[in-house]
Amino acid sequence: MLSNFELYNGPLIELDSSKKLINTLNAHSYNTLKKDVFFREAIYASDMLLPDGISVVLAMRILKGEKLKKIAGADLFHYEMQRLNSINGKCFFLGSTPKTLKLITERAKREYPGIQVYSYSPPFKPVFSEEDNKAMIDAVNEVEPDVLFVGMTAPKQEKWSYQFYDELKAGHICCIGAVFDFYAGNIKRAPDWMISTGLEWLYRLLSEPRRMWRRYIIGNSLFVYEILKEKFLSSNNREAITIRNSSEMPPGTSMN
Repeated sequence: MLSNFELYNGPLIELDSSKKLINTLNAHSYNTLKKDVFFREAIYASDMLLPDGISVVLAMRILKGEKLKKIAGADLFHYEMQRLNSINGKCFFLGSTPKTLKLITERAKREYPGIQVYSYSPPFKPVFSEEDNKAMIDAVNEVEPDVLFVGMTAPKQEKWSYQFYDELKAGHICCIGAVFDFYAGNIKRAPDWMISTGLEWLYRLLSEPRRMWRRYIIGNSLFVYEILKEKFLSSNNREAITIRNSSEMPPGTSMN
């Protein structure tokens, strides 16, 4: 199934300013979409899907021979903020707590003084009511931001953005999850050397073992199993087609 996804493999600078739904894909979200049909639909609907994780990068090389460059949600965030700062644009942070949004806004105004920063903290609940959704949409549409950052954790943020995409008056709609906490300083991101060597997952596991062990130990093992199974089944299917085609050829016909 992973080989069916088209993952972005270019520089972020090639992004134009037209409205887009931008999501990321890593081992955890892939495991989730295997079980969640609506989440899978939301990911398939992405205008741009970023390979956010060394596991996905390696898996696509195994399955399709593609050499992708990892592009994390944090990479997208910093690119968008630099772009908006250069054009005096507007960004909107939707999600998280009022305290976290305050920290994000204060830091963003210091580091990117050219950006108009807005935010809204939705209620913390498993399922939003119709009134909740309307309040969020109205808050965003009143601003009409160039970039809407959605941080409600996966798969909630992707499903919400997909469900209300047509109603949102925003340019790029970016589901970036943990970046809210990284930028606010609630969670420290891995050192650059661990990020560049594909060990960011290990840093997060060691930093928050109780919360992350299931995702990275069980989840990564499940992801590897699914990729190997997909690779094995794909190889078997190609062999079966080759054998069938060969058996259907007239006697004496060469395959060369």
